[in-house]
Amino acid sequence: MKLPIRWLKDYIDISVDGKTLADDLTLSGSKVEGLENPFDVIQNVVTSKIQKIEAHPEADKLVVCTVDINQEEPIVIVTAATNMKEGDVVPVALHNSTLWEGVSIKKGKLRGILSNGMFCSEEELGLKEKGTCDGLMIMPEDTEIGVDIKEALGLNGGILDLEITSNRPDCLSILGLARETRAMYETPLKKPSLTFHPIPSDVEPVKVSLETPLARRYMAREIVDVTIGESPEWIKSRLLEAGVRPVNNMVDLTNFVMLEIGQPLHAFDKREITSGIIRVTEAAGGEKFTTLDENERTLKEKTLLINDDKTIIGIAGIMGGLDSEIKEDTTRVILESANFDGVTTRNASSYLNLRTEASTRFDKDIDPNLAELALDRICHLIEKLEIGKVLDYTVDVYNEKREPNHLEVPVSYINGFLGTEISEERMVKILNDLEISTDAKEGILTIETPTFRNDLLIKEDIAEEIARIYGYNNIDATIPHVNAPRGGRYPHQILRRKLEEYLVAQGLYESISYSFISRKDLDKVLIPEDSSLRDMVEIRNPLGEDFSVMRTSMLSSMMESLSRNEARSNDEAYLYEIGKVYLKTGDVLPEEKEMLTIGMYGKDLFFHLKGIVEVIADEFALKNVSFRRSGNPFFHPGKSADILLGKKVLGSFGEVHPRVLANYNMDEASYVLEMDLKTLYDSADLERKYTEIPKYPSVTRDIAVLVDDAVLVQEMENIFRKQGGNLLESFTLFDVYKGTQLPEGKKSVAYNLVYRNREKTLTDKEVNKVHDKIVRTLEHVLGAALR
Repeated sequence: MKLPIRWLKDYIDISVDGKTLADDLTLSGSKVEGLENPFDVIQNVVTSKIQKIEAHPEADKLVVCTVDINQEEPIVIVTAATNMKEGDVVPVALHNSTLWEGVSIKKGKLRGILSNGMFCSEEELGLKEKGTCDGLMIMPEDTEIGVDIKEALGLNGGILDLEITSNRPDCLSILGLARETRAMYETPLKKPSLTFHPIPSDVEPVKVSLETPLARRYMAREIVDVTIGESPEWIKSRLLEAGVRPVNNMVDLTNFVMLEIGQPLHAFDKREITSGIIRVTEAAGGEKFTTLDENERTLKEKTLLINDDKTIIGIAGIMGGLDSEIKEDTTRVILESANFDGVTTRNASSYLNLRTEASTRFDKDIDPNLAELALDRICHLIEKLEIGKVLDYTVDVYNEKREPNHLEVPVSYINGFLGTEISEERMVKILNDLEISTDAKEGILTIETPTFRNDLLIKEDIAEEIARIYGYNNIDATIPHVNAPRGGRYPHQILRRKLEEYLVAQGLYESISYSFISRKDLDKVLIPEDSSLRDMVEIRNPLGEDFSVMRTSMLSSMMESLSRNEARSNDEAYLYEIGKVYLKTGDVLPEEKEMLTIGMYGKDLFFHLKGIVEVIADEFALKNVSFRRSGNPFFHPGKSADILLGKKVLGSFGEVHPRVLANYNMDEASYVLEMDLKTLYDSADLERKYTEIPKYPSVTRDIAVLVDDAVLVQEMENIFRKQGGNLLESFTLFDVYKGTQLPEGKKSVAYNLVYRNREKTLTDKEVNKVHDKIVRTLEHVLGAALR
């Protein structure tokens, strides 16, 4: 929001400089981003009066002008312009002057005659767009001669650039910021005049039909005997300072009132409303419409439309149509002052990529009661400038009127809440200066909030209003009188912290990656086409294709980290990441599943990775952990395993498939683990109990069997657990042998088995019974032979 200080002073009498005003507004909650004057670039340009125009003796298209600039002697200006005459007041750029966009002007000879500068057009002064001027800028006859052009046009005031928060749409107006300034400096506020004198008419009023609840209010008035032309200088200069280019008097007044009051207005050429009825509807989707900027746009459903019965004449709250714009020969105008749903306006403005001053205000949910105020104000200005006559009818469709909010707040509460001793009278004065109607009785503030302050709902809001105007810098710092006991961590937070400690102890470094990836990443890690992991959550406004969806697997993220390390000539990498994947569940929000991923390369690390799994299983006291061959295509088919926790799949790990390595341009064999942490946490047990050291000795037996090469040691260990019963205390694999001494396709596997009975000393007979049972089962189930 741009706030020209000169315009602000039309409503409030202040003498502070721009820097002080900017600081005070920021302290009161209206953040000032900067203080500037874009017209400061214009230097040494003054007003002049043409005394004499003579033909140039050496050039048919040039004339020699004698010009009065209120100095001792007139100066000579040579020009090719044709739209001036003797007696006209024209801006002149003197020797060593600077124009808009930094163009420098110096005196020089034109066909032998010295020209002491150059006459200026509005375009050269930054007052009009390029290509829209037909000649020099002719100023009013009573303009003072020899004064700086910025002073003559009122372009000398500073301009504040404010960041207005979304809950304060009332500050998106000069009047709203004047109200804030009035409260800060406790000075009277001069409100704009709203009086006008409509003329009686027997014309049929235009009809309005609101056919959607997204249109909250629609007001219309008709203006006749309209004269379209240029706006007076005071209107144009205020618009220019606020960053709005003047167009013509009727359009300029709608923009002027929008900036002044904060309510967008629109003017339709009545000739284009042939049906006599205006309908506000929602787009069905797919309609084509050409807006005022001459761009044809395709509309989406739910976009609010202004229709001449069934023909679109405007996109509600954003921009009117090209056909219904005000033209030079327009004589009858329909003024629209309406209020539309903020979210709908914002969505339409976003997908159309069409951000306007009007849409900026509507999408902040401005007050519907501003519509009448703005309509009265523009009618007053139309009458004052004598550019039309207001007919005596007003159309007003207002289905759900916004009402003020009522509160009762104890003065003691506000002082206790803020830690202040502000008097009751001062509180009442602050709130009333903000136009928050307040009375006080017996220490209670009775408050009626204005409808333009829809953010004042609870007593804390009132305390904030008083604090920001009283001045946060005037409130003494105090220590809060609260007890703040330190809360503990949730169980899964404790488990995660433990897990990270174990992983770091194993020599792993933490890796962090984005949760959004590209669909192409799933192809790179060989996710099957029919996998549910390809049903991904899409991001509405992605940064690009590489960040367009939420990941359903962390494998691609880990591979990116490993490949980046190898590309930077790191000989080895040992990484882990704890992050989330996002799985569609049919609900509005996806399931956020926490996963652990480990990635490493540098040598043959398959059993190192398996060892890390066993450490995790041991530290978290997981029961019934086993392994089986993994069918995950991401892994090498002969060097991978699924981790089972009972019948649940806890995760999988193994060597990365060569095709995946090629997709990431990696040469080193890499090893990756992916684990479901919820399954891990649900089964974890950190409680440790003392167990008495056994009194009775153990019995150790070694067993070596010859089995097929395809037999997994996991299958043998399952037999040990099942057949060993309570007597088998532990078992350890200590040798796997393959060689020429064994038949082809066979391997020798050797285990150390420990037996113990905690109640008594075992006998050989008892041990042999269990041990023989294990051997027979190995022979029967796996075809094993004792060596």
